[in-house]
Amino acid sequence: MKAILCEQFGGPDLLKLREVPDPIVGENQVLIEVDACGVNFPDLLLIQNKYQFKPDLPFSPGGEVVGKVIEIGKDVTQFQVGQTILALCGWGGFAEKVVVDRDRVFAIPSGLSSETAASTLYTYATSYHALKDRAKLLSGESLLVLGAAGGVGLAAVELGKLMGARVIAAASTNEKLELCREKGASETIKYTSEDLKTRILELTDGRGVDVIYDPVGGDFMEKALRGIAWKGRYLVVGFANGEIPRIPMNLPLLKGCSIIGVFWSQFSKLEQKQNFENISQLVQWIKEGKIQQHISRRYSLKEVPEALQNLLDRKMLGKGVVIIGGRKKNVIQGFIRA
Repeated sequence: MKAILCEQFGGPDLLKLREVPDPIVGENQVLIEVDACGVNFPDLLLIQNKYQFKPDLPFSPGGEVVGKVIEIGKDVTQFQVGQTILALCGWGGFAEKVVVDRDRVFAIPSGLSSETAASTLYTYATSYHALKDRAKLLSGESLLVLGAAGGVGLAAVELGKLMGARVIAAASTNEKLELCREKGASETIKYTSEDLKTRILELTDGRGVDVIYDPVGGDFMEKALRGIAWKGRYLVVGFANGEIPRIPMNLPLLKGCSIIGVFWSQFSKLEQKQNFENISQLVQWIKEGKIQQHISRRYSLKEVPEALQNLLDRKMLGKGVVIIGGRKKNVIQGFIRA
């Protein structure tokens, strides 16, 4: 099979398209023929050896795949050969086939194409879990989204608006902020030319924002935290810029605020019933046309280095998706609990 391999840590230009042996299925695993794989910041951090998980070299990045089950381990009973599934494999997804542990595999809701599933469910499920379960966002509250034109950020903008919040989107360019306004942002902050804390307080009449959604990390975290409202909730979603910030712990004390971690993949594993209900709601909204992922571009397998370079250069608006298997038909399997 063909796979994109990281043979040495570094930039996307070092990735190579190779012919490699098919993966071997373990007792508690499934072998998937990959249709599509989402492009995410952890992929970029993995190949640079900056992520909290560190696979051995060589490995294929790509952690969010949709495809068809073509073989199952002897202890796997909840999935069948021929079933189309979403898998959170961590890495290995930028390949024609990937082996995934059964507890990281989820059946796809009926009526969704592989492309839609690979570009939508992970980002929207993360953002919905963050806003609904962790922040308990209420209608009428204010929500600041950092990195708002990225995959999870844009999903948070759209979901925040749908949930009745006043959404303030922060991003680096006018093009990105225009997309955020199209997705429902009431106000925007261009944090490459505007002071983040000052603009937050200006837009909220000095009160600060109720909820901050942060998938970026780095220098903006402290500035945003200084603009949070009394008893606000700061959602730590990820560190897309590769830097894990250090927080002056007097700020949560002075603000009476909460700093809340968001780890959707672990939530989906430990709280399957709640995750099932969340995804069911998202699927309903997708079918009703209330949410729709903005796909920046569709890439082929050989174009993965270009996709990750675009991500590194902050040129990707919304989500990129790599089309591998080429199957065009819609998914027909119903959604079931893993």
